[in-house]
Amino acid sequence: MQLIDTHVHLNFDSFSGDLEAVRERWRQAGVSRLVHSCVEPSEFDAMRAIADRCPELSLAVGLHPLSAERWTPELGDEIERLAGSDDRVVAIGETGLDFFKADDRERQTAAFERHLQIATRLDRPVIIHCRDAADEMVRVLRDWRDRVGPLPRCVMHCWAGTPDEVKAFVDFGFYVSFSGIVTFKTAQAVRDSVVLVPDDRLLVETDCPFLAPVPHRGKRNEPAFVRAVAERVAELRGIDLETLARQTTENAQHCFKLPPSRALAA
Repeated sequence: MQLIDTHVHLNFDSFSGDLEAVRERWRQAGVSRLVHSCVEPSEFDAMRAIADRCPELSLAVGLHPLSAERWTPELGDEIERLAGSDDRVVAIGETGLDFFKADDRERQTAAFERHLQIATRLDRPVIIHCRDAADEMVRVLRDWRDRVGPLPRCVMHCWAGTPDEVKAFVDFGFYVSFSGIVTFKTAQAVRDSVVLVPDDRLLVETDCPFLAPVPHRGKRNEPAFVRAVAERVAELRGIDLETLARQTTENAQHCFKLPPSRALAA
């Protein structure tokens, strides 16, 4: 059985001392590929260095909406340049809208739309962060589709919204990725959303080092824990873990245009 963790942040300081041990644990858990997301372009060199050590790692590049105060057109040019500079870059992001901690809506929207433009031009999927902003996200996406044309492939990462909201993004044809949140006692709306995502649009992730799933709550999250996420999602969908792993692995390969997963040599 193989799994793909579609959203990690291994460049964070919490992994600086034991990345090799973390890698061995994800391999033992059946994680055959990972997609390393990006908070801001200045991280990219460190991300590439990790991918040099861990060839199962693919990369994304973008600007997180909570860093939107740094947004300039020149930064958009830098994201596009970096995305084209390394064939390990399989996605643009993470980007999106976050009105939980910030309300610079115009700047966030401008940055997000530029990411959509870059992804369309380079034929890459967009990794979307959306927190307390689903209605505005739908409005922006509909407006983009009406003004510009078809949307690129998109992933609603670390889904934490409601069933009605997930239906809207499924209607766009987006992928929806579930994290450890699905295991939290307070996340009933997320669990209700799990069953609404089509088989061919479902993904799993850790978003490590954040949001460690039950039974690892309170610990640093790491890619090996994506198995706990997959187990809970499979249970909610009434299928066995092997089926869920196969579906989500195939979906990740299709979305990010990854090579077929294979067991890694020890």
